[in-house]
Amino acid sequence: MKLWDCLTSALRALSAGKLRSVLTILGILIGVAAVTSVMSLGRIQENMQREAFASLGSNLIYVVPGAPNTMGMGGAMGSAATLTVEDAEAIARYAPSIAAVAPMVQTNAQMKAGGKNMGTVVAGVTPEYQWVNNLVLSQGNFINELDYKGRSRVVVLGNQLAETLFGVMDPVGQNTRINGHQFRVIGVLKSKGSAFGMEDLFAYAPLSTVQSTLISQQVSSLGHSVNAISVQAKSSDETGSAIEEITRILRQRHHIREGKEDDFSVISMEAISGIADQMMGIIQLVLTAIAGISLLVGGIGIMNIMLVSVTERTREIGLRKAIGAKRRDILLQFLAESATLSVCGGAIGVGAGWLIVKGMSIFSASIGFPFPAILPGDIIALAVGVALFVGLVSGIYPAVRAARLEPIEALRRE
Repeated sequence: MKLWDCLTSALRALSAGKLRSVLTILGILIGVAAVTSVMSLGRIQENMQREAFASLGSNLIYVVPGAPNTMGMGGAMGSAATLTVEDAEAIARYAPSIAAVAPMVQTNAQMKAGGKNMGTVVAGVTPEYQWVNNLVLSQGNFINELDYKGRSRVVVLGNQLAETLFGVMDPVGQNTRINGHQFRVIGVLKSKGSAFGMEDLFAYAPLSTVQSTLISQQVSSLGHSVNAISVQAKSSDETGSAIEEITRILRQRHHIREGKEDDFSVISMEAISGIADQMMGIIQLVLTAIAGISLLVGGIGIMNIMLVSVTERTREIGLRKAIGAKRRDILLQFLAESATLSVCGGAIGVGAGWLIVKGMSIFSASIGFPFPAILPGDIIALAVGVALFVGLVSGIYPAVRAARLEPIEALRRE
């Protein structure tokens, strides 16, 4: 039997039971749509994350309080008061591989502007923070040395925060109140996108000002506490040397004896990117596996419908074999039917997956975290290929069962 004959015969057989065929296709459709959308959204997030990390630079290093855990990161930011402004100054002074150092504190606060009132995170930073963390201004200026040394009540707003508080009004030069204290807006940052979570909703003020007005300042024997220290190595090749120098300086300052665990963690942007990729991979694998269960259910549906079809068409199979059809012809006929069901479900499922991704993109953009809606070609090919494979595997047993029917026994059945 020719391939074209197999396909036309399969379409006629499936059209004879339209409702049953549609319900069977629906099982594959849901599975393919789920797998396609989950994998595409995961790929989009992965690409955005890599672009964001690349924009920060591979020579960026973070120092955070708390001993490193098994994932290579310290405790939650601010969970321990083991880093100080004086630590940052010592790193800048005594580490030859370091280009710049920027200590930072952060606190939750309420911001008011006009009739708008919202909660945000205020980060107290030094002028070097802009350069170390590659912050780009869309308008106005960043905090300078005069602001820092004079404890000026000025603030730089994240892109989304500025839009929420001031709408279409130009925020630069406007006043806002942070926990009841009046601050003047001197700049607005360009959007960093959704890869770094809520950073577009952050506000940045001089570290000295935040410590004196917005938080209860913690002073230890080592100095004025901070939540983290951002460090820029002179080049990506010197990142390893910079980490060793930072570790040595802080262990000396914190009087940590040999063999004792550090009370801080030093991690490079490259390591953070690797951890993020690992976590994203695990999450995507779990979600894809859950979505794949739908494909398994769809495959079971195809097997069920094909077994029913074999039972219903026993006399037809016997008649075909009686007039010369070979086992191979019967086998191909039923495999063609199962493949047609799976390919139709896969094709429609890809379309449904695209609609899900597009809908998520539109919704995300409406709440201020836009991302491009893409459906990579390799994911489309994989989804349709898996659907076809599931259909063929599910159809093998019913097809073999049909091919093994003896003509005489088949013709005797009612």
